[in-house]
Amino acid sequence: MDSLIPFTTSGSLVDCVDRKMLVVLRDGRKLQGVLRSYDQFANLVLEDTIERIYHQDVFAEEFRGLLLIRGENVVLLGEVDLDQEDDVPLRQIEWQQLEEYHKQEIARKKHREEVKAQVLFEQKGFCKEGGEGDGY
Repeated sequence: MDSLIPFTTSGSLVDCVDRKMLVVLRDGRKLQGVLRSYDQFANLVLEDTIERIYHQDVFAEEFRGLLLIRGENVVLLGEVDLDQEDDVPLRQIEWQQLEEYHKQEIARKKHREEVKAQVLFEQKGFCKEGGEGDGY
């Protein structure tokens, strides 16, 4: 009977080892690399990692190398389909050309989140991010 229950712990990552994966982090960064290892906390080791940033119909990549990613920062993990990877309808440009737009977008999102948190705090009594109960 137990064998019919889906295995949903970090052990289910065993089939993903040595495959190219896309990882989206809590801070919004998007990383692609080969998953080399993981542990019971879903901490990941990615090899030959690149970070991608996007703006409208273009993207840029920056090589990051070997990364150890803490599991609690992973929002999404998915396998990259190597057969369709090159069929992306986006144009690649240099990182330096896109970096300033990316930084501006991050600043806009941060400002929006701060305004939203302030309104929720003042009108509804919600704690701000990093407030009570969020410390380790």
